[in-house]
Amino acid sequence: MVLIDKIQLPDFPLLLAPMEDVSDPPFRAVCKDNGADLMFTEFISSEGLIRDAMKSRKKLDIFDYERPVGIQIFGGDEEAMAMSAKIVDTVNPDLVDINFGCPVKKVVSKGAGAGVLKDIDLMVKLTEAVVRSTSLPVTVKTRLGWDDASKNIEEVAERLQDIGIKALSIHGRTRCQMYKGKADWTLIAKVKNNPRIKIPIFGNGDIDSPQKALEYKNKFGVDGIMIGRAAIGYPWIFNEIKYFIQYGEMPAPPDIHQRIAVIKKHLHKSIEWKNGLSGILEMRSHYANYLKGFPDIKQYRNKLVQLKTIEEIDETLLEIEKKYSGFEFERIPIELINYHEKCAI
Repeated sequence: MVLIDKIQLPDFPLLLAPMEDVSDPPFRAVCKDNGADLMFTEFISSEGLIRDAMKSRKKLDIFDYERPVGIQIFGGDEEAMAMSAKIVDTVNPDLVDINFGCPVKKVVSKGAGAGVLKDIDLMVKLTEAVVRSTSLPVTVKTRLGWDDASKNIEEVAERLQDIGIKALSIHGRTRCQMYKGKADWTLIAKVKNNPRIKIPIFGNGDIDSPQKALEYKNKFGVDGIMIGRAAIGYPWIFNEIKYFIQYGEMPAPPDIHQRIAVIKKHLHKSIEWKNGLSGILEMRSHYANYLKGFPDIKQYRNKLVQLKTIEEIDETLLEIEKKYSGFEFERIPIELINYHEKCAI
């Protein structure tokens, strides 16, 4: 068992990473169904919460079936972070997570996200302000450092633990790397193996298969793994990792009936959450990822992104299900989508 304060997670838990414009309640619902042990909201601007911005407030929506679930906030001002933590308290998540890793320019330029990696003293002050302002466990998600010359994650881990965070998730790249190159887990392992570190350490970056998850579990000794991009269009990745760790072999890939069932649940949850047409429009960006690898799927994919009623979409999904019934899906490498304008640390 892995403990984040009093939150009980299974041995070697699998976490769904907070991803802007992706990890909303409908997406989290299908990931939870398929084995995610701990999930996080999209990251929320502390300034937006204080201004009562509608988009920021909407991201606070959580549901009991998701638990345990954390709300992630970001910002570069102590007072704003403290006030936003108090607002987060009111919706009763299981924990508050602080984003110190988003590399996107519009976030970094405001001295937030990975921008804070340039100033460790500020990172400590911001974190301490949140810890003081909430009764919830506080966790942090960050990167190795700003660039190759300032990989300071070992110092960061000790200092943040000392002021009261209950877990740390580390993406194995610097801010300057964005999502390029290979994630370096050696420093994540050093943090985990530091005798001073008592809190759970979760690794993140480049996990795109059950085989790699098991390899990294054994090689780097982390308490669990956070998965982001590999779950987009393929939420089955969580249960596949668990199966492979337990039995040492790969389960059969999801068949057409399982795939369509997940798409439909995602769609219907999106419509419930976003109220009608907005939910239909929100879902359009997901079809290409769910239907990747289907032969001759283009005509259906193009049709799905034009339809405007749930009845028409359900009918088209039924057509797809019938067309590919009995089709033997081959396991294809999961493509890690490269975010340039979004944030998926």
